[in-house]
Amino acid sequence: MSHIVVVGAGIVGLSAARALLADGRSVTVVDRNPAGDKASFGNAGALGVTEIVPASVPGLIWKVPGWLFDPLGPLSVRPTHFPKLAPWLLRFMRSGSKSEMLRITKALAALNAPIYNDYLPLLDELKLRHELHQVGALWVYETEAAFAADAADRDLRRSYGLVFDELDGDEARRLEPALGKVVVKAVMTPQWSHFNDPKRVVDRLRELMVNRGAKLVSGEALAIEGKNLRMCGGQDIDFDQLVIAAGAWSARLAKTIGDRVLLESERGYNITIPNSGVTLSREVIFAERKFVATPMDMGLRIGGAAEFAGLKAPANYGRSDALAKLAKIYLPDLISTDGTRWMGHRPTTPDTLPVIGFSPRRNDVIHAYGHSHCGLTLGPTTGRLVADMVAERAPTIDLTPFSANRFS
Repeated sequence: MSHIVVVGAGIVGLSAARALLADGRSVTVVDRNPAGDKASFGNAGALGVTEIVPASVPGLIWKVPGWLFDPLGPLSVRPTHFPKLAPWLLRFMRSGSKSEMLRITKALAALNAPIYNDYLPLLDELKLRHELHQVGALWVYETEAAFAADAADRDLRRSYGLVFDELDGDEARRLEPALGKVVVKAVMTPQWSHFNDPKRVVDRLRELMVNRGAKLVSGEALAIEGKNLRMCGGQDIDFDQLVIAAGAWSARLAKTIGDRVLLESERGYNITIPNSGVTLSREVIFAERKFVATPMDMGLRIGGAAEFAGLKAPANYGRSDALAKLAKIYLPDLISTDGTRWMGHRPTTPDTLPVIGFSPRRNDVIHAYGHSHCGLTLGPTTGRLVADMVAERAPTIDLTPFSANRFS
């Protein structure tokens, strides 16, 4: 029986472990803190099936300066991190041409297509199907101009079978009465869904993997050396094949075998307000300001923003407070003075495509990370693809666009 080591106990790594165990593999999952705080469950809790258009699109670059100088804006870059970020930014800008946008959208649409086919059986195994609310999401706009500017984006997504029903402000308020008069236009995406608590899904999946025979090792992976994973403290773990699924830390491990990957921590912030005074029935996406509000068991979670500051800089929870202030513009009855603030590291590539596939240098190492905002969404699908690669089954989609080779 082949022994597979999976580095990372987030939703992607655990989903890979589940699929590998189903194939009869021996699996060890390694993580610095297997049950600790992760982007896998400190997120907006959505299955974002419509998220097939890359972050870098034609014309976006002209909006960036305004965002950077707006204290409530969706983007922040710490000056000390800028020199390290420069190669990533250059590739990000190159990815914003129309031809690149269309190529990337096609690849992401293929990856997103089987989301529910992969997710619903997993939730049945976890006895958590009731935790998923397939009630769609509502995208809301403050201005007619911004709504009109997104028309081409909606049409592109529609061309891949995604549903975007256009509404006026009053129709939006009939769906979500908590919305204020500032909302003049909206779009309903019925294929979207959200969880009561994404942490419950990740915790239950980790427990299931251990019960099925996976070994869980707590420790930091430092390097891949031959057929050994070198751990902090001098411990080595032997493997037949290894899966890198360590989120924003994955590029460090990939570098030890010579694989260069442009990967950044797109630090995301949120605030979860237990007594918000606001009732929503679905996730609401504030399209112009790039953040969301999701009703969850523990309260209203308001999340978004993108901060580039690396993996070690302390969190700036003023970003969480800014999100609460922004939300009050749309949700006038929001009580935003008391909530739990959070920051997590979203592993993001400059072209928005995750890295999924064999190492260009070794056929015993598989990359599975870089899902940006969609790790929770794409975890089970990526796990299945990893198991298919190990088993040498023909992939269900073309994995070429996701190869680490593109950064060579």
